[in-house]
Amino acid sequence: MQNSKLGNPAVVGLGGFGLTTLLLQFHNLGWVGLGPILAMGIIFGGTAQLVAGFLEHKMGNNFGFAAFTAYGSFWIGLGIIWILNHLQVYPSSHSDVGFFLVAWTLITVIFWVGSFFIHTAMFVTFASLLAGFVLLDLAHFGFETLNTAAAIVLIVCALAAWYMMAAIILNDLAGREVLKVGKPLIANK
Repeated sequence: MQNSKLGNPAVVGLGGFGLTTLLLQFHNLGWVGLGPILAMGIIFGGTAQLVAGFLEHKMGNNFGFAAFTAYGSFWIGLGIIWILNHLQVYPSSHSDVGFFLVAWTLITVIFWVGSFFIHTAMFVTFASLLAGFVLLDLAHFGFETLNTAAAIVLIVCALAAWYMMAAIILNDLAGREVLKVGKPLIANK
């Protein structure tokens, strides 16, 4: 049987996560409507991340499997909330969405802690995601002015995800480390 190199599914997952996160922050800053975010949230941020997560499972990467399937589901779920609101079917209030975000903040804490064992770029991505979720939580429960701060922090998060995607692609193509991702904050065993 021939051993052939497999592609790294994280490039698609990170690409989808970064793109949809970036687009949503453009919306939160008032620069773009929901249409492009809904489309990319369902297709690239949602479906493509789910596929990437399932492929990470096949590669034996529990962190990638859990993270990509979770955040792929987040994007599809958020898209469904927007569609149901638009159609006036099971509409969600501002605080309903706030509780949705609080739940995602809590699961993000688990991934953030897990990122300590991976590398610095992963830690930066999850630290900024966690900070962005906390700011969004507060914004949904009475501190609306924090939406702008959340958008800025989450733009950093999106760019950090793309940095990891670029590191995987470019380091593989160059056959050496062109873009550094750093060491784990906590060494494995």
